[in-house]
Amino acid sequence: EVQLVESGGGLVQPGGSLRLSCAASGFTFSSSAMSWVRQAPGKGLEWVSGIYNDGSTTYGDSVKGRFTISRDNAKNMVYLQMNSLKPEDTATYYCAIPVGPDMRGPFLGSWGQGAQVTVSS
Repeated sequence: EVQLVESGGGLVQPGGSLRLSCAASGFTFSSSAMSWVRQAPGKGLEWVSGIYNDGSTTYGDSVKGRFTISRDNAKNMVYLQMNSLKPEDTATYYCAIPVGPDMRGPFLGSWGQGAQVTVSS
């Protein structure tokens, strides 16, 4: 059974940093691309970033230069380092498994509970 468990969210002031983690199990993690997506209150899903199994990365325009995605295949973990956070980054963040070559989706229908990130002074 595929399981994704996000952690590391919290409340942070504008300009601050957070590091999200996603623990993955139930599939061949090292062979899988992974994405982070987010959902702000009252809005739809927004793709944030993706990392291929070879470690190459891609980012959405709204986070480029501020967020860094990484993975540890030995630990079946994917991370999202978020710097220079803005109030508009407030959302629930999910890790997800793209089912095709496009990091932006569609995604495998196994979702974790998400990590809540709130950026506010």
